[in-house]
Amino acid sequence: MSHAERHLVETYSDLFESLSTVSKLELLERLAKSLRKEKKSKEKDFFNSFGGFVSDKPIEEIIKELREDRKFRVKDLDI
Repeated sequence: MSHAERHLVETYSDLFESLSTVSKLELLERLAKSLRKEKKSKEKDFFNSFGGFVSDKPIEEIIKELREDRKFRVKDLDI
């Protein structure tokens, strides 16, 4: 935790001291809910990053284009 984050936590905890028990419990519930959402969101983003390649072209045409676009020089291959 950085110094700035620690300072924010201390400042908020000082503010919470004046709240009622019910208000503190409500804050705890909302914090817990936000943590669960954040975890689900990160997991969803991770698994969505493995999406398939979408194209209307047939696979053979895509492969052909990729192979035609390859340009190698002898210098690049260190032969």
